[in-house]
Amino acid sequence: MEKHDLHSEFPEMEQKIHDLKISNNHFRKLFETYHEVNNEIHRIETGAEHTSDEVLNRLRIERVTLKDELFSLLTKN
Repeated sequence: MEKHDLHSEFPEMEQKIHDLKISNNHFRKLFETYHEVNNEIHRIETGAEHTSDEVLNRLRIERVTLKDELFSLLTKN
């Protein structure tokens, strides 16, 4: 299974991710939600949990939406 944690998705922004988690409550909440959704998807994809394709697809869309918002905050100056 491919790794989709935020540090793997944006390795060049590791320090900025760390800084924003400390200084920006909105970013931290989005980061935590992304991490939870990503872990749930991973559990489903590895067979640890079972669900419908519809639920898995909804979670994947949620992950992409969160990642887009996080990336926007990471690149905002």
